[in-house]
Amino acid sequence: MNDPFLAYVRGFESLLHQGDLLAAADGQAPVLPEVAEHAPVCLVFSPHPDDEAIAGALPWRLRAENGWRVVNVAVTLGSKRERRAQRWRELERCCSFLGFDLLSASGTPGQAFEQVRAFDGSDDLQQRDAQVARVAALIRHYRARVVVCPHGLDGHPAHIGTHALVMAAVQHLAPDWRLHLLFSEYWNTQMAPALMLALEAADVATLVAALSLHIGEVARNPYHLSLPAWFIDAARRGAERVGSAGAPATGITFAALYGWSCWHQGALVPMSGQVAPAGQSIARLFA
Repeated sequence: MNDPFLAYVRGFESLLHQGDLLAAADGQAPVLPEVAEHAPVCLVFSPHPDDEAIAGALPWRLRAENGWRVVNVAVTLGSKRERRAQRWRELERCCSFLGFDLLSASGTPGQAFEQVRAFDGSDDLQQRDAQVARVAALIRHYRARVVVCPHGLDGHPAHIGTHALVMAAVQHLAPDWRLHLLFSEYWNTQMAPALMLALEAADVATLVAALSLHIGEVARNPYHLSLPAWFIDAARRGAERVGSAGAPATGITFAALYGWSCWHQGALVPMSGQVAPAGQSIARLFA
């Protein structure tokens, strides 16, 4: 007797193995709207090359659907010095594919910050203060309306450190500055996501294709193939974490979850939970 549940699970397993046949060169670059000279700006502070795709659901929708300028800021290039030149080249290709601008947090292409981790008593205070000042200067220079960075407990030292840099930098902004802070998750989920962002299958395919361009990383671990499952799980969690406990399923297949606060009148204001369906403009959320 055939077990339909076993067949169902093996279907997932088979699909994952089929991903081995996908090649980075097979990805078809999306057709994107032009970015107007004074388009709103979303800054993405990426702890590593690849986070621009992993955490890129919101920036991607702003770029593809609303014509925003998205600038990916490479905070580090990873811990392996011998891989950094290649990782920068892969990052250039990924950002080009997604229509994102790219710059290094250090201001020098191919170089980035060092020792990005949670603040503690062993920090080089001069280096840390310079990094915070640089992040604040970038936010001011681009007059960013949205900043994306990892949440504060994202389970990796560089992710936690990137969050700390951004949060310290925000304190340097003028009190009348208004800025939306969106906190992504990957190595650890967050306790209180406030935005459930729906994704179409085509959006997910674009992000998987973009992530596959980090050839050296996915050769080590083909984590790009599990990205759809990550978005499926986020749709499950979002129904009750952004919605309410015991709420029914939303009918959304793929979603990304973000924490959300707004810097307004010199203080961080938590935003109320929102579900952003596919096919509806999300720019209105960040007016």
